[in-house]
Amino acid sequence: MNHPAIEVRDVVKRYGDVRALDGVSLAIEQGEFFALLGPNGAGKTTLISIVAGLTRADSGSARVLGADVRADYRRARRLLGVVPQELVFDPFFTVRETLRIQAGYFGLRRDDAWIEEILHHLDLGAKADTNMRALSGGMKRRVLVAQALVHRPPVIVLDEPTAGVDVELRQGLWHFVRRLNRDGHTVVLTTHYLEEAEMLCKRIAMLKAGRIVALDSTENLLASFSGLYLKLRLERDELPDRLAARVHRRDGARVTLKLGDYTELEQLLHDLREAGIAIAELDLQQPDLEEVFMRVVGSQRALSGTP
Repeated sequence: MNHPAIEVRDVVKRYGDVRALDGVSLAIEQGEFFALLGPNGAGKTTLISIVAGLTRADSGSARVLGADVRADYRRARRLLGVVPQELVFDPFFTVRETLRIQAGYFGLRRDDAWIEEILHHLDLGAKADTNMRALSGGMKRRVLVAQALVHRPPVIVLDEPTAGVDVELRQGLWHFVRRLNRDGHTVVLTTHYLEEAEMLCKRIAMLKAGRIVALDSTENLLASFSGLYLKLRLERDELPDRLAARVHRRDGARVTLKLGDYTELEQLLHDLREAGIAIAELDLQQPDLEEVFMRVVGSQRALSGTP
């Protein structure tokens, strides 16, 4: 049977009177590059902790490649690699020793060839024999990624992996993770850098207050807010009445107008010329994932495609 990489059904988790997760159901297929997005407090990390077996759900179930995270914990945990948000490390070991110890937790002895490959791709080779205490925050985060990969898990969860790291590491990390995904690994990403999710992920779930409020392909989510946005800085604040209805956002002389398609642009510019309003700056943009995120998470509207 071809099980989903991750499957959660009707998962509920309460902390006192707060429902961190309120009946979440989700299936992530094998080989997907999937994004789990939401504002702080939406329930993303709680959901990841339940899938990783670090937190118990009050009700519902979670499975990794068919292995129940409670009834078959050992197998589920071996199938999963998680990069946590927090910088947790043992200060008594070097980077290479840390990875060897992590591999040992999964019964892997002296898998040095794979460890060296991870060190190379995460640009940790020069720091391999450095004590963990001496590393910068960005380097420590690289080691967290390496630890999650050292037992070659088929399912990888990256919880804010690029928070606080430099551009060079971010690009190198995504190059490596893309390669893992091409090789068949399932990758689940949480990030506040929405351009990363838009660029990397084929399907996206958005959480708000413990519920999934959007679940669809990235392409369909972007298409759900069709149209164009014309960002202008005008020489004066007034707009003709027939253009005022198109205002999407306004800050004095800076205004964003919504267009149905490119054919409306010429008429809009004509109307501005007719009104004697000069344009100081102009930028034409298509809706991006940030726009979709703000519209969906900032409202009660739910978007749902085929899980």
